[in-house]
Amino acid sequence: MRAEIQAVAEDIEKSLSLLRRHLDWEKSLFRLDELNALTEDPNLWNDPERAQKLLREKNQLDTALTGTKGVEKDLKDALELAELAELEGDQAMLDEVQASLAGVRDRAAKLELESLLSGEADANDCFVEVNSGAGGTESQDWANMLLRMYTRWAEQHGYKVELLDETPGEEAGIKSATIQVKGHNAYGWLKTESGVHRLVRISPFDSQARRHTSFSSVSVTPVIDDKIVVDINEKDVKTDTYRSSGAGGQHVNKTDSAVRLTHLPTGIVVACQQERSQHKNRAKAWDMLRARIYEMELRKREEAAAALEATKTEIGWGHQIRSYVLQPYQMVKDLRTAVETSDSGGVLDGDLDQFLQAALAHRIKGHEDAAA
Repeated sequence: MRAEIQAVAEDIEKSLSLLRRHLDWEKSLFRLDELNALTEDPNLWNDPERAQKLLREKNQLDTALTGTKGVEKDLKDALELAELAELEGDQAMLDEVQASLAGVRDRAAKLELESLLSGEADANDCFVEVNSGAGGTESQDWANMLLRMYTRWAEQHGYKVELLDETPGEEAGIKSATIQVKGHNAYGWLKTESGVHRLVRISPFDSQARRHTSFSSVSVTPVIDDKIVVDINEKDVKTDTYRSSGAGGQHVNKTDSAVRLTHLPTGIVVACQQERSQHKNRAKAWDMLRARIYEMELRKREEAAAALEATKTEIGWGHQIRSYVLQPYQMVKDLRTAVETSDSGGVLDGDLDQFLQAALAHRIKGHEDAAA
């Protein structure tokens, strides 16, 4: 048992060492002290924009340092308890220590992975767009299931979710929808979800209870802040206004408040109908368009540097990133990392962490291999 505990402790120590290196520990501690002093300045809020930036940086740095210190303390406490248990020959306590350390190892591994979210937009909020594929009601219902899955994941992790646009299906589900996930590292965690998702199940819409295969695509793009410049020529953008199809009372039915933007050079189309004001919907649609174009440029850069496969493809057979099988057996499998689980219900209810962490690690390793 002691050897097993020691092995887990070594894994945690390795993660802590990498964490300290990625965080540039001493520099981060100094910067946090500096930020604490700056945010205590009573004149800080004379410039609200600067104040928000400083507070955001302070909170992010404080969270990273506190999380690392917490893992260090829990590791130390567990090892001291293990030594005491061995001296007393308390097997039950040793079992408890081993179980506790397994949880600490999981936390350390997640913190280590999160510390690698250092891309230009990884810390930003993100837009998640879901589109149903061919297949009518069946695929539209699947798209709605995916939308719920991401919404549930976000809520479970303390992120805020805002529905920006939705086109309902004819009988059930959705043809398409866009949500904004708000919170630190939202884009970093969800960016690997872009691609085609495949569902196999007995269709609830088939009176003969036959098995159906459905496809829906997911596109994840970062919300662009003032640190990232994306130039778009307004002459290249076609603007259409129309009446919202969502809930909202009489105002929605009487005014053309919804806005659709089409970027003519790339064919990218975005729409927003969430706000009652056409002006606000237009502003949000421009944010979405900048995000889509930025993400497209990021992908081009990645493909050129690492020769990675594009994850945004036509919705149909092949090129899936994940399969969700509900019949004749239960299995969700990521086709990039081979991570799989039989708890399909849990996954569809938002339990995505094992897939997100594996896909992120796989993507980071791909970049490192390409750079080597």
